[in-house]
Amino acid sequence: MQQFIIEGGHRLSGTVTAAGNKNAALPLLAACLLTSDPVVLRNVPAIRDVENMRKLIGDLGAEFVELEPGVWRVHAATVHKTQLDPELCRKIRASILLAGPMLAREGSIELPPPGGDVIGRRRVDTHLLALEALGATIHVDEKQFVMHAPKLRGARILLDEASVTGTENAITAAVLAEGTTVLRNAASEPHVQELCEFLVGLGAQIEGIGSNTLTIHGVPRLHGGEHTVGADYLEVISYVGAAVVTGGEVRVRDAGVRHLDMIGLVFGRLGIAWQLDGDDLVVPAEQSLHICPDVGGAIPSVKTNIWPAFPTDLTSIALTVATQCEGSVLFHDWMYPGRMYFTDKLVQMGARVILCDPHRVLVQGRTQLLAENLESPDIRAGIALVIAALCARGTSRIRNIGQIERGYERIDEKLRALGAVVERVAV
Repeated sequence: MQQFIIEGGHRLSGTVTAAGNKNAALPLLAACLLTSDPVVLRNVPAIRDVENMRKLIGDLGAEFVELEPGVWRVHAATVHKTQLDPELCRKIRASILLAGPMLAREGSIELPPPGGDVIGRRRVDTHLLALEALGATIHVDEKQFVMHAPKLRGARILLDEASVTGTENAITAAVLAEGTTVLRNAASEPHVQELCEFLVGLGAQIEGIGSNTLTIHGVPRLHGGEHTVGADYLEVISYVGAAVVTGGEVRVRDAGVRHLDMIGLVFGRLGIAWQLDGDDLVVPAEQSLHICPDVGGAIPSVKTNIWPAFPTDLTSIALTVATQCEGSVLFHDWMYPGRMYFTDKLVQMGARVILCDPHRVLVQGRTQLLAENLESPDIRAGIALVIAALCARGTSRIRNIGQIERGYERIDEKLRALGAVVERVAV
């Protein structure tokens, strides 16, 4: 097992490039099963979740060739099995993304329960209801989901929640279904848009991309193609957080700035501003870091919601940054009952944080954080603790960094290039 040793108090400065979006790369890899022709994906992040997804798809029969770092040719000429490896599925929540492509390609799949972050119950009902509406029959027991669909047919589907992965499964099943599918209450996150654009490039017919209603006209087959995975906006904002808590100045190249408007509004309420230079994002030094109260001096709140509102995956990062801002702010993440449980570690470091209930946290800043020995509970909480350690007084140790590396490519190397003192040690 490896750990990070982080010496706090060093101002970050320089230029960094965010990796490709993990949440786009995973459904794109799964969607490669929809065609028997080769597909080339560029800017694929070298992270554990992607590695596990490659293993899952390779075990089904697809061939992977790394043409150069971050560039993969995927060729699913044949699929020789429909049972997914249970051990691999336990390592990655995104294994469920194979349901739609496999039903469209092979007409069946045996899917063990997916794993992933422990941030509370993450229901799969939306996936199952959408796939059933397209003609799948599903048997559920404690060991696996057994799905069959000899023929998928288009349907009018109203998702019971705007689930990102549920939307992605419905899309990948519908593109090869007979007839037209109208998918309402669809998620519209950047990675959902990217999946649709990728599939259109392979010959799919999808209307309404970027909206909450998608119209998908089924086609007989998809062909091969090439696609470049867009920047991971969650990693981009992680560098923003690391820069502002250390008083640094950082440029993030190719940051995918068209998706950052709402995030910019929320960070603006924390006294944080950035500048745009083409598709680069520039964080100036010495931010005000003063929380803007609501009208009448009321404590403001940051509430997560479906896109284009503030995304749940940035809650841990924004909350940690807020400990270094003057004033008070309430964070409310209604989606996951375990998202806020990492805040006890910030309290250990000296933050004034009150866990009101599983979904709400009050942060009162600014406080000088002190170094601690910490455990990374999930991807986003893990990077939030890295940010906390960067501005803490003293040297922190972060264990279980494998969780962080499920979603962040060479994060210690990139931070060191910006001036952070981060050491990777084996224990």
